[in-house]
Amino acid sequence: MATLVAVNVGMPEDVAWHGTTVHTGIWKRPVTGAITARRLNLDGDGQGDLAGHGGEQRAILVYQLDSYRHWQRYLKRDDFTYGQFGENFTVEGLADDEVCIGDRYAIGEALFEVTQPRVTCYRVGLRLGEPRMAALLVSHHRPGFYMRVLTEGRVRAGDEIVKVCSGPEEMTVAEIDALLYLPGHAAPLLERALRIPALSPGWQASFRDLLAEAADGSGAAGGNSGLVATAPPPAWPGFRPQRIAGIEPESASIFSLTLASIDHEPLPAALPGQYLAIRLRPDAQGPPVIRNYSLSGRPGAATYRISVKQEAHGLASNYLREQVKVGDVLDVAAPRGTFILKDADTPVLLLSAGVGATPVLAMLQALSAQRSPRTVWWLHAARDGANHPFAEEARTLLAALPAGRSVVSYSVPRDSDRPGIDYAFAGRFDLQKIRGLKPPLDADAYICGPASFMHDMTEALRACGLPASRIHTETFGATAAITPGVKTGPSPAPHQPATVPAGRSGPSVSFARSGLTVPWSPRYGTLLDLAEACDVPVRWSCRTGVCHTCETACVTGGVAYSPEPVESPAEGSVLICCSTPTADIVLEM
Repeated sequence: MATLVAVNVGMPEDVAWHGTTVHTGIWKRPVTGAITARRLNLDGDGQGDLAGHGGEQRAILVYQLDSYRHWQRYLKRDDFTYGQFGENFTVEGLADDEVCIGDRYAIGEALFEVTQPRVTCYRVGLRLGEPRMAALLVSHHRPGFYMRVLTEGRVRAGDEIVKVCSGPEEMTVAEIDALLYLPGHAAPLLERALRIPALSPGWQASFRDLLAEAADGSGAAGGNSGLVATAPPPAWPGFRPQRIAGIEPESASIFSLTLASIDHEPLPAALPGQYLAIRLRPDAQGPPVIRNYSLSGRPGAATYRISVKQEAHGLASNYLREQVKVGDVLDVAAPRGTFILKDADTPVLLLSAGVGATPVLAMLQALSAQRSPRTVWWLHAARDGANHPFAEEARTLLAALPAGRSVVSYSVPRDSDRPGIDYAFAGRFDLQKIRGLKPPLDADAYICGPASFMHDMTEALRACGLPASRIHTETFGATAAITPGVKTGPSPAPHQPATVPAGRSGPSVSFARSGLTVPWSPRYGTLLDLAEACDVPVRWSCRTGVCHTCETACVTGGVAYSPEPVESPAEGSVLICCSTPTADIVLEM
C-alpha cells in the first residue's frame, strides 16, 4: 500500500541567483496536521511562475522516496529533507514507471487524478544546488508527476494512498515524459497518449505537433516540434554569394532587391514566410554587419526577393539603398525561420503594418499561385498611399483567390487617396474594428509589423475568440525574452560585456538580430551566459539541454556541448544553454 509520507507547502519567495533575483515557490517544507487540498493547490502553498507551474492541471506535485534514495546514491548526498524536490506530496510507492496518466487516487478526504509528468526547469537545480538536475530527472526517468484535485478535502502525512481506477491506455509517467523529451516520438505511442483525456492540454498540444510532423514528413532534421517550432534545415550552411538582379521601389521608404545565383542556376525554394540573413560591409575597414530581411517574392521562384525599409539612421538599409547596384554581389544565408504558412484547408488571416507586409505577402503569393480555395483575409495598415507597399500587387494576387478579402487602413490618408478604392477606412485597426469584421474563429492568423501592432492584433483576435495556438507572429528585431521566474526591470540595449576576461580571445560570437559581435572566452561559461552578460534578449527554462526553449538558429559556425542535450536541436540550430563556440559563429539573437 502506498503512503503519503509528508505534505509540503511553501509560498513564493525571492532568491538571489546568478546576479539576479528569482521569484520561486520551489522551497517546500513539511507541515504537521491536516491540510486542505483545493482545486488549484494546497492551503498555504503557491507558485512563483504560473506559466510553468500551478493551475488546475498542476495543482499537486508528487515525488517518491525511492527517487530520493536514488539521488542520494547518485549525487553522493545525505542532506535531503522532505520537499527537497519542490514536491507537495512525498510518497512511499507510486513509482514513475508504474503510475499511469489518468490514474485516480483517494488520499484522506480528497480524490486526485494524474495529469502529466513534472515540467523540467532550472529551479529544481537551484533548490538542490545541482545545475544539471533538470536533465538528470529526464535521463534517469524519474521526473515525478502532477495531479489535479477532483474532490477537495483534507489530507495529512500518514494517509494511505488508495488507487480508485486506472487511466486509459495505461501509459506510465516515465513513458509519457520520455515520449516528449527523448528521441523517438513514435507515432503509435503519440496516438495512444492523445487518447488519454486526463493528459493536460499543454502536453496534448505538444504530442499533436509531433504527430502532425510524423504524418506529413515535413519535420526538420532533428529537433523537437513538441517543444519548439521547427522548420526544414537550411539549404546551405553559412553564407553564399548572390548577385543583385533587380532593384525596385515599393513605396516612399521601401524598396525590393531581387537576388539570383551567380551561376545562373535556380535558387533552392524558400517557404512562404521565411527570411534571409545578409552580410554587408558598409565600411570596408570595419566589421561586417548582418541583417535579416523577409522574403516577399513568390516561393519557389528561381530568384529571391527581399524588401527593405530605409531607416533614417539605418546603417544597412542606407547602404543597400544608396551604395549597391544591379550586378553587385552580396553574402546571403539560406532561407530560415519558423513563421511559415501552414498547409491546411482552414481560413487564413494575413495582418500586417508597414514593411511587416513582406513575409505575409509571400504567403499571399503562395496561396494565389495555388488558386487556393481557402478563405483568405488581407488586412494591412499603412500611413497613406505613398507609404502603402505592394498595393497593386496584393490586389492582383487577391483577385486570383475565389475567397479573398482585403481590408486596408490608412492612419493619415492624403487628399489624393481614394476611400473605398485605395483604403477601406481611415484610422487604425483595433479591437472594435477587428470584432466588427467577425473573423472566422477556425482561422490561422499570421501577424507582422511593429511590436505594438502585433500585440494589439494578437489581443484583439484572442478577445474575438481565436485560440492563441492559431495566432502566429514574426519579429524583425530581437525576440522577446523568456526568463521564467527572474525578476526584471527595464532592459538596457545589447552591449559589449562590462568585464572582458583577460587572456587570449577565442572565436567571435555575432548576435545578428541585436547587431553585436563579441570575442569569445571560455570564462563566459556558455553562449547563453555570454548573451546575458551582453543584455542580449534570451529565452531559456531548463539551462541543461532538455526543454529546447533556448534553441537558436545558427547561420554559420559550430558548437561543442557540455552536457550533451537529451535530444539534438534541429539541423541549423543550436542550444545555447549548454554550448560553446568552436569557430566564429553567427546566432539569430
